[in-house]
Amino acid sequence: MSILTRKYPFLLHGHWAKDCLIYSLIVVGILYFLQPFGFNGFGGNKLLTALIFGAVTFCCCALYGQLIFHPLQRRARVWRIWHQALGVLGMVLFIGICNYFTFSLLFKFPLKWEYFWMFLCWTLIIGVVVTVCSTSIDYFRFLRGRLDALLDKTTQEQESISVCIHDTRVRGNDVSLPINDLLYIEAQKNNVAVCYVKDGKLVREEIQSTLSGVLEDLEEYRNIFQCHRSFVVNLNNITSAKGNSNGYTLELGGGLATVPVSRSFVPKLKSFIA
Repeated sequence: MSILTRKYPFLLHGHWAKDCLIYSLIVVGILYFLQPFGFNGFGGNKLLTALIFGAVTFCCCALYGQLIFHPLQRRARVWRIWHQALGVLGMVLFIGICNYFTFSLLFKFPLKWEYFWMFLCWTLIIGVVVTVCSTSIDYFRFLRGRLDALLDKTTQEQESISVCIHDTRVRGNDVSLPINDLLYIEAQKNNVAVCYVKDGKLVREEIQSTLSGVLEDLEEYRNIFQCHRSFVVNLNNITSAKGNSNGYTLELGGGLATVPVSRSFVPKLKSFIA
């Protein structure tokens, strides 16, 4: 159930009309080519009738999106998977009900409660399947490619914060830098390489320390995450991710560096998703 509370990445966009058109064309295609619900016995113009149902679907999708779905997204502080699932299910039911009344009007079908209730139950069953498939497929596709959009980043609130990573040598040079410039830290035998951005370029600075020591220095910052036994990353600078449950590769700083996420750390990484 914890997955239902995760942030859902697809928020408001300017392509709602395109989405509505796609849904309506799907309805037209199903009715015209597959001809379900006794549509094959209809003696009139099948294409025109299918287009009418497609137009009803387009209008319902547009109305539902503009009057219900999008306003709810704007009001929600964080739009989560369960919000999206209920929204999609509601849209499927709304489209189904409107098409039911259209069907009754076109084919002189009696508007009886028992027929409507049976239709509503079947629409709900189909709607649940459609909702689960569409929401999960979109979410996990996005998770593979744009993990950064799901993370609860703290870049803005840490804008003026600098950190110090200590060199354990007697005359070692500590590394001090703004935390938002830090990309990752890599363990290398008895040393660690601190990798950060300076003037738009990747800089590597080696000091004598361990990852456990680095994590102690940065323990108060929740955006610092150990993703591998040899890597610690700054979640704020993740720009994309590729992979699956066996492991991810994280792109940092807009392509300046990539680091692995080992399989054992994947569940912990997903726990950082808002």
